[in-house]
Amino acid sequence: MMMLFIFKFLLFLLHLIFLLIFVFILFQPESEIKIDENGFLQYDELEALNMETLMSAVYSWIKKPQNSLESDDLKSAEEIPILIIEGFLLYNYKPLDTVWNRSYFLTIPYEECKRRRSTRVYEPPDPPGYFDAHVWPMYLKHRREIEDIKRNIVYLDGSKSEEDLFSRVYNDLIEEREKQKCLQITPEVLSDSTSRIL
Repeated sequence: MMMLFIFKFLLFLLHLIFLLIFVFILFQPESEIKIDENGFLQYDELEALNMETLMSAVYSWIKKPQNSLESDDLKSAEEIPILIIEGFLLYNYKPLDTVWNRSYFLTIPYEECKRRRSTRVYEPPDPPGYFDAHVWPMYLKHRREIEDIKRNIVYLDGSKSEEDLFSRVYNDLIEEREKQKCLQITPEVLSDSTSRIL
């Protein structure tokens, strides 16, 4: 959730045009979610996500980012559109490998993660033992898989202040935006390649 806040704030400051696809609205129907040996629904697996819908939305946005603009955004339409996709499972999905420009993974120690999770309200609520039996092991599993991927993923220390995290990502976004502006030599050069994804 902290990364989501940071990205929204960055986008506000940068006046970037964006579409944020929330992974939580892309789950398969609950009847199709696997149940583990402890009786926990396996939401932290790629199979739990409707990746066809996600990929369709991503490719649609890449092709025509202006279709995602709110009317207030139209005046800033000359900016480089940036799509932010949030969700730690997404780095494990190979078809997305071709669209990432910048990749961030928020790391967090066990105790801090457990503390933060305990302050959130989930519907339905976490059953007793869910964090230790499912949430943390799945975080470690997917983090190991992501670390094995040979791609330039920036690991952000989630125990650092929001200001530190903000500064790091903000500077990266400014750099990426300038890089993408350089690719737009003339209006005729504008193509799908100018819409980039974080």
